[in-house]
Amino acid sequence: MRVISGNLKGKKLYSIPGKAVRPTSDRLRESIFNILSFHVKQAIVLDLFAGTGALGMEALSRGAESAVFIDIHNGALSVIKRNIKACELENKAKIIKWDIIKNLNCIKSDKLAFNLIFIDPPYNRRFLQPTLHNLRKVGSVKKGACLIIEHSLLEPIPLDFPEYELQNQRKYGKTLVSFLTYIV
Repeated sequence: MRVISGNLKGKKLYSIPGKAVRPTSDRLRESIFNILSFHVKQAIVLDLFAGTGALGMEALSRGAESAVFIDIHNGALSVIKRNIKACELENKAKIIKWDIIKNLNCIKSDKLAFNLIFIDPPYNRRFLQPTLHNLRKVGSVKKGACLIIEHSLLEPIPLDFPEYELQNQRKYGKTLVSFLTYIV
């Protein structure tokens, strides 16, 4: 894994050995960021189920202002911390250990209004609905924010949230990438 573009282009990123974390491939990340292009500059990024932190780091490399990385697994948090240090992004990144399914109160006190949100939960575990609910409930999402959700073909985006509008959806093998806009 490496950073695809921006001021950190080519920088190698650490990964977690084994299959506990499914990092977004370089090719898929490149496709996502080609679609996002103008949403990244000066963005306030939230990387949920951050894993290795590759999505948030790619955004920082391409000009995002700051990023908050949230995951519950110690191995993932350790790798994110290592990647942030290796990329010298300590002043732009914050790491939080949190159970996203329970709630997102960990970002409620932040004065940041996130406008670029990556959601990449474990596949087929029914995490999308509670994550979108908790994100809406916490009130830290800016109107017009772009949400990018990487999910299984077998787990569609829940459509019972009027706050989120599906803008685009792309299929990459067994993965769907859905682009939503927060419209409230």
